[in-house]
Amino acid sequence: MKEYLHKKLLASLASLGLATDAPPIFESPRQPDHGDLTTNIAMVLARKLKRNPRELAQQIIGRLDVDHTLVAKIEVAGPGFMNFFFTGKFYQQQLRELVVCGDRYGRSEQNGPMATQVEFVSANPTGPLTVGHGRGAVFGDTIARLLEWTGHRVEREYYFNNAGRQMRILGDSVRLRYLELLGDPIEFPEDYYQGEYIKDIARHLVERQGDGLRNEPATGKFKGQAEQEIFADIKKTLKLLGIEFQSFFNENSLYETGKIAEVIEELRRRDLVYEKEGALWFKTSALGAEQDKVIVKSTGEPTYRLPDIAYHREKFRRGYDLMIDVFGSDHVATYPDVLAALKALDYDTEKVKVLIHQFVTITQEGEVVKMSTRKANFITLDELIEDVGADVVRYFFLMRTITSHLNFDLALARQQSDENPVYYLQYAHARICSILRYAEQSGHASFSPDADYALLTTGAEMDLIKILLQLPEVIASCASSYEPHRLAEYLHSVAGIFHRFYHECRVVSESADLTKARLALCNATRIVIRNGLSVLGISAPEQM
Repeated sequence: MKEYLHKKLLASLASLGLATDAPPIFESPRQPDHGDLTTNIAMVLARKLKRNPRELAQQIIGRLDVDHTLVAKIEVAGPGFMNFFFTGKFYQQQLRELVVCGDRYGRSEQNGPMATQVEFVSANPTGPLTVGHGRGAVFGDTIARLLEWTGHRVEREYYFNNAGRQMRILGDSVRLRYLELLGDPIEFPEDYYQGEYIKDIARHLVERQGDGLRNEPATGKFKGQAEQEIFADIKKTLKLLGIEFQSFFNENSLYETGKIAEVIEELRRRDLVYEKEGALWFKTSALGAEQDKVIVKSTGEPTYRLPDIAYHREKFRRGYDLMIDVFGSDHVATYPDVLAALKALDYDTEKVKVLIHQFVTITQEGEVVKMSTRKANFITLDELIEDVGADVVRYFFLMRTITSHLNFDLALARQQSDENPVYYLQYAHARICSILRYAEQSGHASFSPDADYALLTTGAEMDLIKILLQLPEVIASCASSYEPHRLAEYLHSVAGIFHRFYHECRVVSESADLTKARLALCNATRIVIRNGLSVLGISAPEQM
């Protein structure tokens, strides 16, 4: 309807000889008696034209050619708002369309399909995924799902580094634990990788190789075995959350193919690098930063910025229309320099969207949970999944904006009651499925294509219909703003309004026609909750 009214409003303005740079914006009024949609376009234009906004609004309405079987009336309110009231026929048509669309309801192609890459998680294979990685993983996957639902072709990519100092330390850590298992005395440095998972990898090597690796360098089979086992565990953990990647990109390939050297040469040709104190500096001050940054240390080892620049050049060369990076807050200081370098190298950085998520704290009854586990000296993501379940983990990671710190309440997550928002949502879906099963057992079809939606007139019924019809717009809005938490909030509201409808309106009654209509409304609610949960990557059980 917004698109329909948008076209009609522009035609009305054109007939009055009025042009507007800003397109009309329609919003849902806060108060139901103010209609179904409202716009302030008359007030915006009146300021420019120095005219009375209420009079201008009346003129615009006078030229509006709308279908009055869909739009009951248009009123001017307050200082010049134009409030649109829809007919019951409009809602009946939309509800019928919702039920017919079924699993596809909510899908759209807002701005045409774009080739999109979403890069997320990107944790090096040095240990189990943390809950912080989990937040980025669930958020990144849900952004990909939202974009797919709005018509984009999406590729999920995992970027990792199996070289460098941390991987060398990993190999050394496993080697020392291996020698320890053979009975050799060792000194284990504090900055080496702790946790039982290192001992497990070493134990596997002893079982397969015996003492045959005593003289093996840490960067050989020790590092290789560790990387293989840890990466397998990472992929297994992500799969528990329903996350699978289409591609994995190894940072080391950038060195092997000369892409790192290419970046240095390109920056040098533009006079954007110089040497000082044995290090190579990126002249970010020439690009608006306060100070220059080291991109190659005096040891010859690059900092994060250099391979990130090279990696993003490769992304551009693959021809994506949109590249989304999901980073933890530890990237706040580095990504602006990467974007500045790409812009200096003549790449369109408008195609790159960086999304930063904040930290996660595990709490229980208001207290921060600080504990070591068998696997590591932190709570691992797979242990959290095992504790509360994948659906709960996904929802809790998504129910707050990523710009805010997240307190993951373990006690709440473990509850199977309405206080747990995941349980509340899934229970609403299961209750609807139960109603539909009961109806069939009572001789009623769970869905009748000839249901008379005009019989749905109570306040509870109309409130439910109106919120159900918002799903396509909510999904599109969440996709364009990269805010999946708003979809979680919307679904919670849908469940609440459905519960009110269920308590106020008897679904299976003596009236066969009214029963048909209310069963159709239940079915529509089931579709919306199920589709919304699908976008969030959460299951919709039919029984609980």
